[in-house]
Amino acid sequence: MPEIPLPFVQSLQNLLGAEAGDLLDALRQATPVSIRYNRGKTASGKFARETPVAWCPDGVYLAERPAFTLDPLLHGGAYYVQEASSMFLAQLAPVVQSLGDRCRILDLCAAPGGKSTLLAGLLPPGGLLVANEVLRSRAAILLENLAKWGSPNVAVTCNDPQSFGTLAGAFDVLLIDAPCSGEGMFRKDAAAMKEWSPAHVQLCAGRQRRIAAGAWNALREGGLLIYSTCTFNRDENDANVQWIQNVLGAERVLLSLPPAWGIAESEAGYRFYPHRVQGEGFFVSVLRKTAPSRPVRRIANEKAVRHTALKAASPVEKWLSGQFVFESRNNFIHALPPSQQAFIAQLSQQLNVLQAGVAVGEQKGATIIPAAALALSTALQPKAFPEVDVDIPAALRFLRRDTIRLDFAGKDFVLLTCNQLPLGFVKHLGRRTNNLYPAAWRIRMTLD
Repeated sequence: MPEIPLPFVQSLQNLLGAEAGDLLDALRQATPVSIRYNRGKTASGKFARETPVAWCPDGVYLAERPAFTLDPLLHGGAYYVQEASSMFLAQLAPVVQSLGDRCRILDLCAAPGGKSTLLAGLLPPGGLLVANEVLRSRAAILLENLAKWGSPNVAVTCNDPQSFGTLAGAFDVLLIDAPCSGEGMFRKDAAAMKEWSPAHVQLCAGRQRRIAAGAWNALREGGLLIYSTCTFNRDENDANVQWIQNVLGAERVLLSLPPAWGIAESEAGYRFYPHRVQGEGFFVSVLRKTAPSRPVRRIANEKAVRHTALKAASPVEKWLSGQFVFESRNNFIHALPPSQQAFIAQLSQQLNVLQAGVAVGEQKGATIIPAAALALSTALQPKAFPEVDVDIPAALRFLRRDTIRLDFAGKDFVLLTCNQLPLGFVKHLGRRTNNLYPAAWRIRMTLD
């Protein structure tokens, strides 16, 4: 671990007084290992010696860090490797559920997807999560992680936060997990420590205000803002929360937390200190918007791709369980929640939408090639495809996009599973099998 900068030590002493030494000692300790289970796919108990994360029903600590990359359960979306403090958003479940079936959530700075997958699990049945990332490379990672998680009511976008300001009052919940100086991640991210300086803190604080201001109009009056960082200092946390309240127009929403959790509360929000909790540094504040959203003239996107409804006889209707509207976009078929279809169409006209709903497949002539995301969706109809359950070595070869052999008669698209968990599709051609796992997702680690 690099030497901790002296100005950072001084800022901690100003924030915590005598406790600063305890926090600095904690930053020199090993990082806890934690995962969050996907209750739509599996139950807990897959690892030895799991310990519950107090504030997240689906979160557990592991006694040691396994080789996650070589676990098919990870690639099948059975769990997400997530830092425990960040799982605190699970405490918002009652609030989100109370918003009703048409609830819309915007995760503005979503990559790589830990908080997005958590929020997707909180959605009421007819709700929608829009997960956004401004950088295209990070948006691709976000899209992959959400596809593996399998929630059908999700759209992934790649836009500057200001672009959402035209969607006046469209969202009930806005999460800004703001890019920050990363003080809370020093023990697991040496680069963040090297980059840290008082000037960098001020740069981050200004960027965070611009992000909040740019997207503020998209949150409806009375809607909730969840503002979070993985840093300790007051400039990026307390001062920005105060600025949001005074300048943008909001009031704090207080949560009732058991003292035994060790989470510190201030006038601005809730702080996770590594010497008090088993997790990394984290700050979160929940605010209710008190200012009205201003009307904005809708901006049409002339380059928007037209969506066409599929014919009722399309076979893809048998591939998913539940109510969906099926549409085709440049020969790629998507299944959209009916209650959000009109809103998703609006998003497609005004924003860069990478994915909406469930990616079902690609039309090639008379054949529809099922999409990898369909195999991983929790809405996949059981037994919609022939299934072959393989052992872990064969599953890993599939995830590397290597050639595999199946004990299967006939020529068909086959759903490959491991321990009954879907991983993806192959096209069995009799004597050989085409691996349809996406090249961008493949395991690059040597298996020997």
